[in-house]
Amino acid sequence: MNRDINKELGERILLLDGGFGTMVQALGLKESDWRGREFISWKCQLAGCTDVLCLSAPRAVAGIHRAYLAAGADIITTNSFNANAISLQEY
Repeated sequence: MNRDINKELGERILLLDGGFGTMVQALGLKESDWRGREFISWKCQLAGCTDVLCLSAPRAVAGIHRAYLAAGADIITTNSFNANAISLQEY
């Protein structure tokens, strides 16, 4: 559903989603979940590299977004924590 965000802001307070990392931690993912099929032979551990979940566990990412929407969030943000060379260096 597309709505004019400026119009909505003029009418009410919009709610932003919450901590993505905490929701990921609550899933209790194992290393194999972080790898999925896409990174099965990756050279190092990927647990903790939240960005890869968009590729290796898209249902988990979508489930977190759906949970925030169900809780009343008006705006959900992307799953992007380490999307830079320095943060991804260890992976």
